[in-house]
Amino acid sequence: MAKNKWKHALVVGASSGIGEALAKRLADSGARVALVARREGELDRIVGEINERHAEQPAMAFVHDVTKADEVPELFQTISRKLGGLDLVVYAAGLMHPVAFEEFDCSKDVPMIETNLVGAVAWLGCAAERFGRLKRGTIVGIGSVAGDRGRCANPAYHASKAGLHTYLESLRNRVSRFGVRVVTVKPGFVDTAMTRGMSGLFWLISADRAAEIILRKAKGNAKNAYVPARWRLVMWVIRSIPSVIFRRLKV
Repeated sequence: MAKNKWKHALVVGASSGIGEALAKRLADSGARVALVARREGELDRIVGEINERHAEQPAMAFVHDVTKADEVPELFQTISRKLGGLDLVVYAAGLMHPVAFEEFDCSKDVPMIETNLVGAVAWLGCAAERFGRLKRGTIVGIGSVAGDRGRCANPAYHASKAGLHTYLESLRNRVSRFGVRVVTVKPGFVDTAMTRGMSGLFWLISADRAAEIILRKAKGNAKNAYVPARWRLVMWVIRSIPSVIFRRLKV
């Protein structure tokens, strides 16, 4: 694998799926990587797998629940210090509870918003402050095509991803003048624990394939990256459907 432009990377939500795949690819390309997630056993497994392949032991684990935003500033500084620097911060933590069409359940909705949006604000705000001060660095937020339109299937999930997209745009408008890159990633269907068992999936790609595309886009000039790129046309069509028609669709 080609060498990466990043030497010190932080991946939040690294205990499975896209986050795990990103951490492994970053380590394999020469970066020191901090993996953050709440599941200690899974973190230890992944860090062990990475470090077994590299004599320099590039991966380290930090157990953290992203809904505990008050812990983030101190932990962010600790990670930066232990890594020896920070060039890239990826927020890949995500939660999607299954929600029936007739269901309105705040006990499901609030954790999705806390995980998908509030946690991102806590972590990426710290990253933006640091990178803006240093006048360099890359921020990547893993959103979803689900955030491009207010579909009826899972209102809180869609809202959390739409909020993340807007937050990332705001960060970009703040810190791009200082040479900091902010990339909004919008995957389609990816084969992860979140999507397993769901019906009607198409264009399904592996988490590793998604990670490969994400890192390539993050190295380039992309601001908003659909993964894979063909989702851009699909979502253009979906965004163009008039609301009077769209609200009749149970998706």
